[in-house]
Amino acid sequence: MTVLDTTLDPRDPAYLEGRGTTLERLAELESALEEARAGGGEKYVTRHHARGKLLPRERIEMLLDQDGPFLELCPVAARGTEYPVGGSVVTGIGVVEGVECVVVANDPTVDEGAVNPYTAEKIRRATTIASMNRLPLINLVESAGDSGSAGGLFPPDRVPSICVVFGATSGDAAYLPALSDYTIRVRGHAKVLTIHPQPINGHTGVDVRATPVVPAGPDGPADQLAEDERDGLRLARQCVRRLNWRKHGPPPRNRCPRAPRHDAEGLLTLAAADPAAFEPREVFARILDESDFDEFKPGHGAAMVAGWGELHGYPLGVLATPDRSCSAAEAQKVVHFLHLANATATPVLFLRHLGPPPETPAPAEEYDSRHDAPMAHAIARSTVPHLILTVGAVTGERTDEPRFRFSWPAAGSTPVDDGVIDPRDTRTVLGLCLSAVHSAAVEGAGHVGVFRS
Repeated sequence: MTVLDTTLDPRDPAYLEGRGTTLERLAELESALEEARAGGGEKYVTRHHARGKLLPRERIEMLLDQDGPFLELCPVAARGTEYPVGGSVVTGIGVVEGVECVVVANDPTVDEGAVNPYTAEKIRRATTIASMNRLPLINLVESAGDSGSAGGLFPPDRVPSICVVFGATSGDAAYLPALSDYTIRVRGHAKVLTIHPQPINGHTGVDVRATPVVPAGPDGPADQLAEDERDGLRLARQCVRRLNWRKHGPPPRNRCPRAPRHDAEGLLTLAAADPAAFEPREVFARILDESDFDEFKPGHGAAMVAGWGELHGYPLGVLATPDRSCSAAEAQKVVHFLHLANATATPVLFLRHLGPPPETPAPAEEYDSRHDAPMAHAIARSTVPHLILTVGAVTGERTDEPRFRFSWPAAGSTPVDDGVIDPRDTRTVLGLCLSAVHSAAVEGAGHVGVFRS
């Protein structure tokens, strides 16, 4: 066992200053989260409740197993734009009847649940996560339809989909009942209004354009009719229970993992650290089980810190990549590391950070964008699950699509990812992600590129 040590001193003024900076950024994030949770405002929330209806997060809470976690995705989407914060939809991953599922819930208090470009992007990302990680998809639908270009909001073919219709639904969302494996409607409230011909049902191959919706009574066709919203959520749980769903990936190596030896509070300071002084090992010491980290090639391409550990019992490769062009030695190290990760079917966490500038003096050709190509090729060919944690105001974008991508709050940074998280929650969030990716088989690509030791 190689236990990481720490050099952070809570009594150091720089430690307290960095902690304070991050807490200020988190307060700004919390303000945006409160705005998203408020939906369309007190007037519309009160009216919604007066009709005997639940808010989207209330629906999700009743759907999930009691006291189970819910990893919300992109909760403050559209912040700083003309559209409502949150994108008028709640998406995330939670456990239903012991099964991890992706949940998408429209917020009818915000423009009657209208779909805007940010809504569409959130739903597409949630659908992609469900497909990549083999997670059942549950749509809690009540939407007034499109508000702009927002097509393609349909369930994936690879995983089961369940649709609960709570109220009036039009636009693209109106086709979800016909395209889902299981459809539940709330009696007296669910109304599906279609204008255009319906597309082909990807699950059955039936061209439902040839069979337009003909309402069966006031509620329309459905596999099951619920007496009220709570009954609809009960029936949705029942559907998940009957899926007989099993994970295809291996269970955690250690079901009772030990916590890191170092306090997560130190991550608040690291989140605001000067890039030139940022130390990735300090992060790994606070997220890996028992702070146990076996470093890979520590004397070779030293700026690319890589190694092996476990997180919540799951084996994990960790790779810290600075946001700049790499040297030939660094590229070689990354290619070799990803080769081993794929050979052992080990998921990889990429810690993206600004990092210090290249060492000087150095030959002009040492840090050259041409050296990035082998590394990018190895990343693209790697088939093990990739997780990304972005630290600081990193501007470069990855070309591949990881299973999950989160970031810490940073000044001047508006990352395109699955959410900005409190650094202290990093271990929990990554643990939930690792559990989710193991719903699918974890398989490596074997040899992903040429390397030399």
